[in-house]
Amino acid sequence: MFRDWVEYFGKVFGKVTVAVPPQYTSQNCSTCGTTVKKSLSERTHHCSHCGTVLDRDHYAALNILAIGLKNTVGRTEISTPVESLTSAS
Repeated sequence: MFRDWVEYFGKVFGKVTVAVPPQYTSQNCSTCGTTVKKSLSERTHHCSHCGTVLDRDHYAALNILAIGLKNTVGRTEISTPVESLTSAS
């Protein structure tokens, strides 16, 4: 249901939405890609491979953004804002 709402509001505001699988977005380092296992209680990401230190949610968001951008390459679909649909009537 959450995804439906996000896609709906993306169309309302003329924004592209891309579904991203959540697996490993908080385990893979957003800088070097190394998997850094951690428990849910660990809130800071420390990569022993490249030295990156970030808030867990921040670097997970970077991973989600990178995956979403990768999945939109070559996309030709255009969302039409609702305002333009309602002004035509």
